[in-house]
Amino acid sequence: MANKKTNKSALKVQEAIPQPNAINKSYVEKLRASKRAMQNAEYYVKGIQNGSRTILAQAITIIESSKAEHRALADEILDKCRAQNVDSVRIGITGVPGVGKSTFIESFGKLLTAKGHKVAVLAIDPSSSRNRGSILGDKTRMELLSSDENAFIRPSPSSGSLGGVAQKTRETITLCEAAGFDVIIIETVGVGQSETEVHSMVDFFLLLMLAGAGDELQGIKRGIIEMSDAIFINKADGNNIENAKLSKVQYANALHLFPAQKSGWMPIADICSAFHNTGIDKVWSYILKYIELTKSNQYFEEKRKEQELYRLHQQIETKLKQMFYEDETVKEELLNAEKEVVQSNKSPYKLALALIEKWRKMDIK
Repeated sequence: MANKKTNKSALKVQEAIPQPNAINKSYVEKLRASKRAMQNAEYYVKGIQNGSRTILAQAITIIESSKAEHRALADEILDKCRAQNVDSVRIGITGVPGVGKSTFIESFGKLLTAKGHKVAVLAIDPSSSRNRGSILGDKTRMELLSSDENAFIRPSPSSGSLGGVAQKTRETITLCEAAGFDVIIIETVGVGQSETEVHSMVDFFLLLMLAGAGDELQGIKRGIIEMSDAIFINKADGNNIENAKLSKVQYANALHLFPAQKSGWMPIADICSAFHNTGIDKVWSYILKYIELTKSNQYFEEKRKEQELYRLHQQIETKLKQMFYEDETVKEELLNAEKEVVQSNKSPYKLALALIEKWRKMDIK
């Protein structure tokens, strides 16, 4: 009788699990609804006013879009959102790369949400000069704040815009305020003393510095430090505390050398450690004192009006540039001008003036 072989194994093949449909019908319906709403400004405005982060993010994307078909919709959304009267504080935070801006903003933001404030963080990431791409990784660096229901973090690419901010930062502020965020924090690229554009769109300008990283007084020049309302030496912990205290004294003495500010505020220097969450409450205390002072002497409102005038001129420049480069005749003439510059070595200045003059006459007709 033949011996029967029996294979015994602890492994057992489970029955196949039915696979779901490759296409999620619910998602498709939502996507279609979203596309249908692309032409409806009321949809976005209502969603923003109701506090929908998803719709706020969608509206910001439309505002940032360079597509011509989105501009009219973006203008309408902005127009309706500007009608909202929100008592907000706009804070600009800058500093060299590595100073700990993201860590500081997370600690600062959590402090504010704990006090009942709604905080919007507009984080500007530098764009590549080669492919215009950005990492946009600020949400991953602010995990605690990004999961806070009273906080909204929006990373945006600088896209070659100077001043450490994105081209549509002002417009994004308008949308966030319409959504009920009463503290708007703008984290700039962090490129040094050329970061002055952010000063024209915030109420309070905070500069973060490092101690023991070289010649601290090298930074005491007219420019970005002259515009600062407060300088905080971050990473004042461990063995670096004494260096930070020394830097605080140096900056405080140097700040007294600058002319008095129109606001009547005397800029201060202090220390903090975002990592250990020490000294962060002092930042908010100084900001509240600044707001109280500037509102009492009417400078707060005066500065907001100046910023609106600046925005007016900026919009005129932006619209004129768009109209010029999108004109079909200009596109053709520009190609010819480029060839003449390269091949015939003709003056780019004269060609540019001739092209603008020709476009101006066409536009008048």
